[in-house]
Amino acid sequence: MAALHRLRQCYSSGIAISNLHTSCHASAKQHYKMLVLGGGSGGIAMSARMKRLIGADNVAVVEPSEMHYYQPIWTLVGAGAKNVASSGRPTASVMPSGVKWVKSNVQEINPDTNTVQTDDGTELSYEYLIVALGLQLHYEKIKGLPEGFEHPKIGSNYSIKTVEKTWKALQNFKEGNAVFTFPNTPVKCAGAPQKIMYLSDAYLRKTGKRAKANIMYNTSLPVLFAVKKYADSLWDIVKHRDLHVNLRHNLIEVRADKQEAVFENLDKPGETKVFEYEMLHVTPPMGPNLVIKGSPLADEAGWLDINKDNLVHKRYPNVFGIGDCTNLPTSKTGAAVAAQTAILHRTISRILKNEKPDKKYDGYTSCPLVTSYNTVILAEFDYNGQPLETFPINQAKERRLMYHMKADLMPHLYWHGLLTGLWGGPGPYRKLLHLGMK
Repeated sequence: MAALHRLRQCYSSGIAISNLHTSCHASAKQHYKMLVLGGGSGGIAMSARMKRLIGADNVAVVEPSEMHYYQPIWTLVGAGAKNVASSGRPTASVMPSGVKWVKSNVQEINPDTNTVQTDDGTELSYEYLIVALGLQLHYEKIKGLPEGFEHPKIGSNYSIKTVEKTWKALQNFKEGNAVFTFPNTPVKCAGAPQKIMYLSDAYLRKTGKRAKANIMYNTSLPVLFAVKKYADSLWDIVKHRDLHVNLRHNLIEVRADKQEAVFENLDKPGETKVFEYEMLHVTPPMGPNLVIKGSPLADEAGWLDINKDNLVHKRYPNVFGIGDCTNLPTSKTGAAVAAQTAILHRTISRILKNEKPDKKYDGYTSCPLVTSYNTVILAEFDYNGQPLETFPINQAKERRLMYHMKADLMPHLYWHGLLTGLWGGPGPYRKLLHLGMK
Protein backbone atom coordinates (compact mmCIF):
# COMPACT_ATOMS: atom_id res chain seq x y z
CA MET A 1 0.00 0.00 0.00
CA ALA A 2 2.87 2.36 0.81
CA ALA A 3 4.36 1.77 -2.61
CA LEU A 4 0.98 2.43 -4.24
CA HIS A 5 0.65 5.65 -2.26
CA ARG A 6 4.09 6.82 -3.42
CA LEU A 7 3.22 5.92 -7.01
CA ARG A 8 0.06 8.04 -6.76
CA GLN A 9 2.21 10.86 -5.44
CA CYS A 10 4.31 10.61 -8.57
CA TYR A 11 1.28 11.20 -10.73
CA SER A 12 -0.14 13.97 -8.56
CA SER A 13 3.19 15.82 -8.44
CA GLY A 14 3.22 16.03 -12.21
CA ILE A 15 6.20 13.75 -12.81
CA ALA A 16 5.97 12.49 -16.36
CA ILE A 17 5.50 8.75 -16.73
CA SER A 18 4.86 8.52 -20.41
CA ASN A 19 6.99 7.86 -23.44
CA LEU A 20 9.80 9.82 -21.79
CA HIS A 21 11.41 8.29 -18.70
CA THR A 22 10.46 7.38 -15.17
CA SER A 23 11.90 9.78 -12.58
CA CYS A 24 10.08 8.51 -9.53
CA HIS A 25 11.81 6.65 -6.72
CA ALA A 26 8.84 4.32 -6.28
CA SER A 27 9.07 2.38 -9.48
CA ALA A 28 7.21 -0.91 -9.32
CA LYS A 29 10.26 -2.59 -10.80
CA GLN A 30 13.33 -2.55 -8.58
CA HIS A 31 15.42 -5.10 -10.47
CA TYR A 32 17.19 -4.17 -13.69
CA LYS A 33 19.17 -6.10 -16.21
CA MET A 34 21.51 -3.11 -16.60
CA LEU A 35 21.90 -0.56 -13.80
CA VAL A 36 23.95 2.56 -14.57
CA LEU A 37 25.36 4.59 -11.69
CA GLY A 38 25.88 8.22 -12.67
CA GLY A 39 24.24 10.51 -15.20
CA GLY A 40 27.35 12.31 -16.45
CA SER A 41 28.78 11.91 -19.93
CA GLY A 42 29.75 8.25 -19.52
CA GLY A 43 26.54 7.24 -17.76
CA ILE A 44 24.17 8.89 -20.22
CA ALA A 45 26.13 7.71 -23.27
CA MET A 46 26.18 4.12 -22.06
CA SER A 47 22.52 4.12 -21.01
CA ALA A 48 21.62 5.26 -24.54
CA ARG A 49 23.70 2.46 -26.00
CA MET A 50 22.27 -0.10 -23.57
CA LYS A 51 18.74 0.99 -24.43
CA ARG A 52 19.38 0.01 -28.04
CA LEU A 53 21.14 -3.19 -27.03
CA ILE A 54 18.68 -4.65 -24.49
CA GLY A 55 15.64 -2.35 -24.49
CA ALA A 56 14.77 0.70 -22.41
CA ASP A 57 12.69 -1.24 -19.87
CA ASN A 58 15.78 -3.16 -18.83
CA VAL A 59 17.92 -0.09 -18.10
CA ALA A 60 17.94 2.31 -15.14
CA VAL A 61 20.16 5.28 -14.33
CA VAL A 62 20.80 6.53 -10.79
CA GLU A 63 21.50 10.27 -10.87
CA PRO A 64 20.36 12.97 -8.40
CA SER A 65 21.14 16.11 -10.40
CA GLU A 66 18.41 18.06 -12.17
CA MET A 67 20.99 19.65 -14.51
CA HIS A 68 23.56 18.06 -16.79
CA TYR A 69 26.64 20.12 -17.70
CA TYR A 70 29.06 20.02 -20.60
CA GLN A 71 32.05 20.83 -18.44
CA PRO A 72 34.78 21.21 -21.12
CA ILE A 73 33.21 24.52 -22.15
CA TRP A 74 33.84 26.01 -18.69
CA THR A 75 37.39 26.87 -19.76
CA LEU A 76 35.89 29.28 -22.27
CA VAL A 77 33.24 30.49 -19.81
CA GLY A 78 35.97 31.44 -17.35
CA ALA A 79 37.60 33.52 -20.07
CA GLY A 80 34.39 35.22 -21.19
CA ALA A 81 34.28 33.44 -24.57
CA LYS A 82 31.11 31.44 -23.78
CA ASN A 83 28.05 31.96 -21.62
CA VAL A 84 27.64 29.65 -18.64
CA ALA A 85 24.01 29.00 -19.60
CA SER A 86 25.21 27.27 -22.76
CA SER A 87 26.95 24.61 -20.68
CA GLY A 88 23.86 23.11 -19.04
CA ARG A 89 20.65 21.37 -19.95
CA PRO A 90 18.02 19.68 -17.77
CA THR A 91 18.94 16.08 -17.04
CA ALA A 92 15.44 15.11 -18.16
CA SER A 93 16.31 16.33 -21.67
CA VAL A 94 19.39 14.10 -22.02
CA MET A 95 18.10 10.97 -20.27
CA PRO A 96 17.27 8.37 -22.98
CA SER A 97 13.53 8.03 -23.45
CA GLY A 98 12.01 5.00 -21.76
CA VAL A 99 15.01 4.44 -19.50
CA LYS A 100 14.20 4.56 -15.78
CA TRP A 101 15.67 7.58 -14.02
CA VAL A 102 16.19 6.95 -10.30
CA LYS A 103 16.61 10.48 -8.97
CA SER A 104 18.76 9.69 -5.93
CA ASN A 105 22.34 9.57 -4.72
CA VAL A 106 24.09 6.23 -4.57
CA GLN A 107 24.78 5.49 -0.93
CA GLU A 108 26.24 1.99 -1.04
CA ILE A 109 27.29 -0.56 -3.65
CA ASN A 110 27.17 -4.25 -2.70
CA PRO A 111 28.64 -6.21 -5.61
CA ASP A 112 28.54 -9.49 -3.67
CA THR A 113 24.74 -9.31 -3.55
CA ASN A 114 24.31 -7.38 -6.83
CA THR A 115 22.51 -4.55 -5.04
CA VAL A 116 22.78 -0.78 -4.70
CA GLN A 117 21.36 1.32 -1.89
CA THR A 118 20.26 4.90 -2.56
CA ASP A 119 20.07 7.73 -0.05
CA ASP A 120 16.27 7.55 0.14
CA GLY A 121 16.40 3.96 1.36
CA THR A 122 15.63 2.29 -1.95
CA GLU A 123 17.38 -0.97 -2.78
CA LEU A 124 18.02 -1.70 -6.44
CA SER A 125 19.23 -5.06 -7.70
CA TYR A 126 20.92 -5.68 -10.99
CA GLU A 127 22.20 -8.34 -13.33
CA TYR A 128 24.91 -6.06 -14.74
CA LEU A 129 26.28 -2.81 -13.38
CA ILE A 130 27.96 0.12 -15.16
CA VAL A 131 29.74 2.47 -12.78
CA ALA A 132 30.14 6.01 -14.13
CA LEU A 133 30.22 8.08 -10.94
CA GLY A 134 33.01 10.46 -11.88
CA LEU A 135 35.42 11.89 -9.33
CA GLN A 136 35.07 14.34 -6.46
CA LEU A 137 36.42 17.87 -6.06
CA HIS A 138 38.04 18.68 -2.74
CA TYR A 139 38.35 22.44 -2.36
CA GLU A 140 38.18 21.89 1.39
CA LYS A 141 41.61 20.26 1.33
CA ILE A 142 43.10 23.70 0.67
CA LYS A 143 43.12 25.76 3.86
CA GLY A 144 40.89 28.81 3.45
CA LEU A 145 38.62 27.20 0.85
CA PRO A 146 35.87 26.99 -0.19
CA GLU A 147 34.94 30.01 1.97
CA GLY A 148 37.64 32.02 0.22
CA PHE A 149 35.50 32.16 -2.91
CA GLU A 150 33.29 34.68 -1.13
CA HIS A 151 36.07 37.19 -1.77
CA PRO A 152 36.75 38.75 -5.19
CA LYS A 153 39.80 38.09 -7.40
CA ILE A 154 39.57 34.31 -7.05
CA GLY A 155 37.79 31.76 -9.22
CA SER A 156 37.83 28.17 -10.43
CA ASN A 157 36.72 26.79 -13.79
CA TYR A 158 36.08 23.36 -12.24
CA SER A 159 32.77 24.22 -10.56
CA ILE A 160 29.53 25.74 -11.82
CA LYS A 161 29.52 27.79 -8.62
CA THR A 162 32.88 29.45 -9.24
CA VAL A 163 33.52 29.49 -12.99
CA GLU A 164 31.95 32.93 -13.51
CA LYS A 165 34.11 34.29 -10.69
CA THR A 166 37.14 33.50 -12.85
CA TRP A 167 35.82 35.77 -15.61
CA LYS A 168 34.96 38.50 -13.13
CA ALA A 169 38.46 38.37 -11.61
CA LEU A 170 39.99 38.57 -15.08
CA GLN A 171 37.82 41.53 -16.08
CA ASN A 172 38.66 43.38 -12.86
CA PHE A 173 42.41 42.74 -13.08
CA LYS A 174 44.46 45.92 -12.65
CA GLU A 175 48.10 45.04 -11.97
CA GLY A 176 50.14 42.44 -10.11
CA ASN A 177 50.35 38.65 -10.06
CA ALA A 178 47.90 36.42 -11.91
CA VAL A 179 48.44 32.94 -10.43
CA PHE A 180 47.17 29.65 -11.88
CA THR A 181 47.45 26.35 -9.99
CA PHE A 182 47.63 22.58 -10.56
CA PRO A 183 47.11 20.30 -7.50
CA ASN A 184 49.11 17.33 -6.28
CA THR A 185 46.39 14.80 -7.21
CA PRO A 186 44.96 13.22 -10.34
CA VAL A 187 42.66 15.69 -12.10
CA LYS A 188 40.14 15.65 -14.89
CA CYS A 189 41.22 17.44 -18.04
CA ALA A 190 44.81 17.97 -16.96
CA GLY A 191 45.34 20.67 -19.57
CA ALA A 192 42.56 22.92 -18.28
CA PRO A 193 44.57 24.53 -15.46
CA GLN A 194 46.96 26.04 -17.98
CA LYS A 195 44.40 26.76 -20.70
CA ILE A 196 42.91 29.54 -18.58
CA MET A 197 46.41 30.99 -18.14
CA TYR A 198 46.89 31.30 -21.91
CA LEU A 199 43.43 32.80 -22.33
CA SER A 200 44.03 35.26 -19.49
CA ASP A 201 47.30 36.32 -21.11
CA ALA A 202 45.46 36.90 -24.39
CA TYR A 203 42.72 38.91 -22.67
CA LEU A 204 45.18 41.12 -20.80
CA ARG A 205 47.06 41.81 -24.04
CA LYS A 206 43.81 42.69 -25.78
CA THR A 207 42.81 45.10 -23.01
CA GLY A 208 46.22 46.74 -22.67
CA LYS A 209 46.91 45.42 -19.17
CA ARG A 210 49.53 42.78 -19.95
CA ALA A 211 52.52 45.04 -19.20
CA LYS A 212 51.29 45.37 -15.61
CA ALA A 213 50.69 41.63 -15.15
CA ASN A 214 53.04 38.95 -13.91
CA ILE A 215 51.49 35.69 -15.03
CA MET A 216 52.60 32.48 -13.35
CA TYR A 217 51.64 28.83 -13.43
CA ASN A 218 52.39 26.99 -10.20
CA THR A 219 52.07 23.28 -10.80
CA SER A 220 52.72 20.29 -8.57
CA LEU A 221 53.98 18.36 -11.59
CA PRO A 222 57.63 18.05 -12.63
CA VAL A 223 56.64 18.78 -16.25
CA LEU A 224 54.47 21.30 -18.09
CA PHE A 225 52.61 18.54 -19.96
CA ALA A 226 53.00 14.77 -19.85
CA VAL A 227 53.54 14.19 -23.59
CA LYS A 228 56.86 15.64 -24.77
CA LYS A 229 55.73 16.54 -28.29
CA TYR A 230 53.07 18.88 -26.98
CA ALA A 231 55.09 19.97 -23.94
CA ASP A 232 57.83 21.27 -26.24
CA SER A 233 55.32 23.47 -28.07
CA LEU A 234 53.82 24.71 -24.81
CA TRP A 235 57.27 25.64 -23.45
CA ASP A 236 57.83 27.70 -26.61
CA ILE A 237 54.56 29.52 -25.97
CA VAL A 238 55.44 30.09 -22.31
CA LYS A 239 58.80 31.61 -23.23
CA HIS A 240 57.46 33.71 -26.11
CA ARG A 241 54.65 35.19 -24.00
CA ASP A 242 56.77 35.73 -20.87
CA LEU A 243 54.77 33.37 -18.67
CA HIS A 244 56.46 32.04 -15.54
CA VAL A 245 56.20 28.34 -14.71
CA ASN A 246 57.06 27.09 -11.22
CA LEU A 247 57.26 23.30 -11.20
CA ARG A 248 56.62 21.21 -8.08
CA HIS A 249 54.67 24.00 -6.35
CA ASN A 250 51.47 22.81 -4.66
CA LEU A 251 48.76 25.17 -3.35
CA ILE A 252 48.06 24.42 0.33
CA GLU A 253 46.38 27.61 1.60
CA VAL A 254 44.48 30.64 0.35
CA ARG A 255 44.30 33.79 2.46
CA ALA A 256 41.62 35.44 0.41
CA ASP A 257 41.21 38.46 2.69
CA LYS A 258 44.89 39.29 2.16
CA GLN A 259 45.04 38.09 -1.47
CA GLU A 260 47.78 35.61 -0.63
CA ALA A 261 48.32 32.04 -1.81
CA VAL A 262 50.64 29.67 0.02
CA PHE A 263 52.49 26.96 -1.90
CA GLU A 264 54.57 24.03 -0.69
CA ASN A 265 57.75 23.11 -2.55
CA LEU A 266 57.23 19.40 -3.17
CA ASP A 267 60.93 18.87 -3.74
CA LYS A 268 61.61 20.30 -0.28
CA PRO A 269 58.69 19.12 1.90
CA GLY A 270 57.75 21.63 4.55
CA GLU A 271 59.22 24.56 2.68
CA THR A 272 56.52 27.07 1.73
CA LYS A 273 56.33 30.30 -0.23
CA VAL A 274 53.67 33.01 -0.16
CA PHE A 275 52.54 34.62 -3.41
CA GLU A 276 50.46 37.78 -3.44
CA TYR A 277 47.87 37.82 -6.19
CA GLU A 278 45.64 40.20 -8.07
CA MET A 279 43.95 37.18 -9.67
CA LEU A 280 43.98 33.54 -8.57
CA HIS A 281 42.61 30.54 -10.46
CA VAL A 282 42.36 27.41 -8.30
CA THR A 283 42.33 23.88 -9.64
CA PRO A 284 41.13 21.85 -6.62
CA PRO A 285 42.57 18.58 -5.37
CA MET A 286 40.48 15.70 -6.70
CA GLY A 287 39.91 12.16 -5.60
CA PRO A 288 37.85 9.02 -6.13
CA ASN A 289 34.12 8.94 -5.55
CA LEU A 290 33.65 8.17 -1.86
CA VAL A 291 30.95 5.57 -2.53
CA ILE A 292 33.36 3.61 -4.70
CA LYS A 293 36.22 4.16 -2.28
CA GLY A 294 34.19 2.56 0.51
CA SER A 295 33.16 -0.46 -1.54
CA PRO A 296 34.76 -3.77 -2.60
CA LEU A 297 34.98 -2.31 -6.13
CA ALA A 298 37.87 0.01 -5.27
CA ASP A 299 41.59 -0.44 -5.73
CA GLU A 300 44.01 0.54 -2.97
CA ALA A 301 43.75 4.22 -3.92
CA GLY A 302 39.95 4.20 -4.02
CA TRP A 303 39.40 4.20 -7.79
CA LEU A 304 37.18 1.70 -9.61
CA ASP A 305 39.45 -1.27 -10.29
CA ILE A 306 38.88 -2.32 -13.90
CA ASN A 307 40.76 -4.09 -16.66
CA LYS A 308 42.41 -1.42 -18.79
CA ASP A 309 41.80 -3.36 -22.01
CA ASN A 310 38.09 -4.24 -21.85
CA LEU A 311 36.77 -2.06 -18.93
CA VAL A 312 35.48 -5.08 -16.96
CA HIS A 313 35.99 -5.05 -13.20
CA LYS A 314 38.95 -7.15 -12.14
CA ARG A 315 37.04 -9.13 -9.50
CA TYR A 316 33.36 -8.82 -10.47
CA PRO A 317 32.76 -9.88 -14.11
CA ASN A 318 29.25 -8.36 -14.21
CA VAL A 319 30.53 -4.90 -13.25
CA PHE A 320 31.92 -2.40 -15.77
CA GLY A 321 33.42 1.06 -15.49
CA ILE A 322 33.86 4.16 -17.60
CA GLY A 323 35.27 7.63 -17.25
CA ASP A 324 36.80 9.59 -14.40
CA CYS A 325 35.87 7.17 -11.61
CA THR A 326 38.14 4.42 -12.95
CA ASN A 327 41.80 3.61 -12.41
CA LEU A 328 42.53 3.51 -16.14
CA PRO A 329 46.10 4.84 -16.60
CA THR A 330 45.13 7.58 -19.02
CA SER A 331 44.10 11.22 -18.74
CA LYS A 332 40.55 11.78 -17.52
CA THR A 333 38.86 13.64 -20.38
CA GLY A 334 35.59 13.73 -22.27
CA ALA A 335 37.37 12.43 -25.36
CA ALA A 336 38.55 9.42 -23.33
CA VAL A 337 34.93 8.74 -22.37
CA ALA A 338 33.92 8.99 -26.02
CA ALA A 339 36.57 6.44 -26.94
CA GLN A 340 35.61 4.14 -24.08
CA THR A 341 31.90 4.04 -24.94
CA ALA A 342 32.30 1.94 -28.08
CA ILE A 343 34.80 -0.41 -26.42
CA LEU A 344 32.51 -0.94 -23.44
CA HIS A 345 29.47 -1.36 -25.69
CA ARG A 346 31.32 -4.07 -27.61
CA THR A 347 32.54 -5.72 -24.39
CA ILE A 348 29.04 -5.89 -22.90
CA SER A 349 27.43 -7.12 -26.11
CA ARG A 350 29.93 -9.98 -26.24
CA ILE A 351 29.46 -10.88 -22.57
CA LEU A 352 25.67 -10.95 -23.00
CA LYS A 353 26.26 -13.61 -25.67
CA ASN A 354 28.59 -15.55 -23.35
CA GLU A 355 31.50 -14.59 -25.58
CA LYS A 356 34.85 -13.13 -24.57
CA PRO A 357 35.56 -9.42 -25.15
CA ASP A 358 37.53 -9.01 -28.37
CA LYS A 359 38.26 -5.27 -28.56
CA LYS A 360 40.96 -3.51 -26.55
CA TYR A 361 41.01 0.09 -25.37
CA ASP A 362 44.41 1.61 -26.14
CA GLY A 363 44.07 4.43 -23.63
CA TYR A 364 43.13 7.01 -26.26
CA THR A 365 42.52 10.42 -24.77
CA SER A 366 42.59 13.95 -26.06
CA CYS A 367 43.16 17.41 -24.68
CA PRO A 368 42.40 20.41 -26.91
CA LEU A 369 44.91 22.84 -25.40
CA VAL A 370 43.37 26.26 -25.84
CA THR A 371 46.26 28.72 -26.23
CA SER A 372 44.32 31.88 -27.17
CA TYR A 373 40.84 33.02 -28.18
CA ASN A 374 41.35 31.54 -31.65
CA THR A 375 44.02 28.82 -31.40
CA VAL A 376 44.26 25.28 -30.04
CA ILE A 377 46.94 22.60 -29.91
CA LEU A 378 45.07 19.30 -30.27
CA ALA A 379 46.88 16.74 -28.11
CA GLU A 380 45.87 13.11 -28.67
CA PHE A 381 47.73 10.20 -27.14
CA ASP A 382 47.49 6.66 -25.73
CA TYR A 383 48.28 4.78 -22.52
CA ASN A 384 51.99 5.09 -23.21
CA GLY A 385 51.90 8.85 -23.78
CA GLN A 386 52.54 8.33 -27.48
CA PRO A 387 50.78 10.74 -29.88
CA LEU A 388 47.74 9.11 -31.50
CA GLU A 389 46.71 11.87 -33.86
CA THR A 390 43.73 12.19 -36.15
CA PHE A 391 44.69 14.75 -38.73
CA PRO A 392 47.48 14.59 -41.35
CA ILE A 393 49.14 17.71 -39.94
CA ASN A 394 51.42 18.55 -37.04
CA GLN A 395 48.90 18.83 -34.20
CA ALA A 396 51.53 20.28 -31.86
CA LYS A 397 51.17 23.58 -33.71
CA GLU A 398 48.58 26.19 -32.70
CA ARG A 399 45.72 26.19 -35.19
CA ARG A 400 42.60 28.27 -35.66
CA LEU A 401 40.67 25.33 -37.12
CA MET A 402 41.17 23.32 -33.95
CA TYR A 403 39.83 26.20 -31.86
CA HIS A 404 36.58 26.21 -33.84
CA MET A 405 36.34 22.46 -33.43
CA LYS A 406 36.76 22.86 -29.65
CA ALA A 407 34.48 25.86 -29.22
CA ASP A 408 31.75 25.24 -31.79
CA LEU A 409 31.72 21.69 -33.14
CA MET A 410 32.47 19.62 -30.06
CA PRO A 411 29.57 20.95 -27.93
CA HIS A 412 27.18 20.03 -30.74
CA LEU A 413 28.66 16.55 -31.04
CA TYR A 414 28.46 16.14 -27.27
CA TRP A 415 24.76 16.94 -26.94
CA HIS A 416 23.61 15.28 -30.16
CA GLY A 417 26.23 12.57 -30.64
CA LEU A 418 27.98 11.28 -27.53
CA LEU A 419 24.99 11.50 -25.17
CA THR A 420 22.74 9.77 -27.68
CA GLY A 421 25.25 6.99 -28.19
CA LEU A 422 25.63 7.86 -31.89
CA TRP A 423 29.18 9.26 -31.73
CA GLY A 424 32.32 8.06 -30.11
CA GLY A 425 34.59 5.11 -30.34
CA PRO A 426 38.33 4.50 -30.44
CA GLY A 427 39.75 7.79 -31.63
CA PRO A 428 36.45 9.71 -31.80
CA TYR A 429 38.02 12.52 -33.84
CA ARG A 430 39.13 9.95 -36.40
CA LYS A 431 35.54 8.80 -36.66
CA LEU A 432 34.46 12.41 -37.07
CA LEU A 433 36.98 12.90 -39.86
CA HIS A 434 35.81 9.70 -41.55
CA LEU A 435 32.18 10.82 -41.39
CA GLY A 436 33.12 14.19 -42.87
CA MET A 437 34.81 12.49 -45.84
CA LYS A 438 31.93 10.14 -46.67
